[in-house]
Amino acid sequence: MLEGPTFLVSRDLPSSCEQETRWIYNSFCVMELASNKRQLELEEEAVLTKSCKLSDAPEEGETKMNFQNLSLSVNQANDQNHSSDQSDSSSLIFQLGRDISINCLLRCSRSDYGSIASLNQSFRSLVRTGELYRLRRQMGIIEHWVYFSCNLPEWEAFDPNTRRWMRLPRMPSNECFICSDKESLAVGTELLVFGKEIMSPVIYRYSILMNAWSSGMIMNVPRCLFGSASLGEVAILAGGCDPRGNILSSAELYNSETGTWELLPNMNKARKMCSGVFIDGKFYVIGGIGVGNSKQLTCGEEFDLQTRKWREIPNMFPRRHGGTEATEVSAAAEAPPLVAVVNNVLYSADYAQQEVRRYDKDNNLWFTIGRLPDRIVSMNGWGLAFRACGNRLIVIGGPRALDGRVIEINACVPGEGVPEWNLLASRQSGSFVYNCAVMGC
Repeated sequence: MLEGPTFLVSRDLPSSCEQETRWIYNSFCVMELASNKRQLELEEEAVLTKSCKLSDAPEEGETKMNFQNLSLSVNQANDQNHSSDQSDSSSLIFQLGRDISINCLLRCSRSDYGSIASLNQSFRSLVRTGELYRLRRQMGIIEHWVYFSCNLPEWEAFDPNTRRWMRLPRMPSNECFICSDKESLAVGTELLVFGKEIMSPVIYRYSILMNAWSSGMIMNVPRCLFGSASLGEVAILAGGCDPRGNILSSAELYNSETGTWELLPNMNKARKMCSGVFIDGKFYVIGGIGVGNSKQLTCGEEFDLQTRKWREIPNMFPRRHGGTEATEVSAAAEAPPLVAVVNNVLYSADYAQQEVRRYDKDNNLWFTIGRLPDRIVSMNGWGLAFRACGNRLIVIGGPRALDGRVIEINACVPGEGVPEWNLLASRQSGSFVYNCAVMGC
């Protein structure tokens, strides 16, 4: 396992890069035959091929040296073939041209983008403007990373494909923020953390483009204990409580590309401590506690982004049956519904029964398909993260019967059979997950 700033972490490239490498190699050969380029360009080809080849993935130190060699080769080629920085900006890797250069960079892991940005001003601008991520999204190239916090205000990221850890810069905050209710949401290339400081609500935003935190964003209706989910560069937040404790029926749409908030039509029912998901391009809010009702709501609501209308779905999320009437905990003491969507199928985790359930959307029914990982524990659902991460279900939590300083990440690929959980990683950390979000970009 490696840890440190994201620009220091290297990884094996995706399998798609191997095909891209052959394509780049052929392009170089054609260009060599056509223009009789010098031996220097063949050396650049070898450096580029070595940095992209899957089967010969370098160690961290070698990766840095490869990028330095690539930078030197590119700069030498630019010095010999261009007379100004303007030509460097337009071509990136001169012999490939700008379009093919970008096409190659799209297939690099985003954990390498920090190193790529350090090559020169042109690469740095390409990464920090977000252009690469917009093009990746258009081409369907997505890497899902898990971001979570077990020791406030520290955050970590985990790449389940390479099973590597990255530590984010420390989030600026005060004691009031740390002790307040907090929600987190990943949208586009941003991680948003919602909380409260001494006098007012606050939103901290972490940008993977800048590898830094900032604050200052304001919603139209500040809220906490809301349900939320993201789809690409947009996210919807619904329900929750305002600063005076009033339960809300309002909802807002956030666009991470423009940084703007838009009020949406109100839901049919006000609710707090609910959960949100996207299924088939529509937003769903599930469960929660309503006005004047101490029990968990069983209805859900569907929001159509095209018609801008809400539709109530009765009995979409049945009440938990975690014990007898004497031992049943109140809805206010329970965590919001633990739900996740993989391939447009909704799953839920019942912390009391330690079960995983799948939702039949057509018949509005839930079916038990298996159990949660045996060793994971929670406090009425709190401290346990149940998320979708690409085509996987992810469970993050502290294992039972240890000293409380270990966190484990388990994953399974849900299908028709019983879920088979695999331990992806464990490390010394706090065993209680305060906040968790999955970013796909």
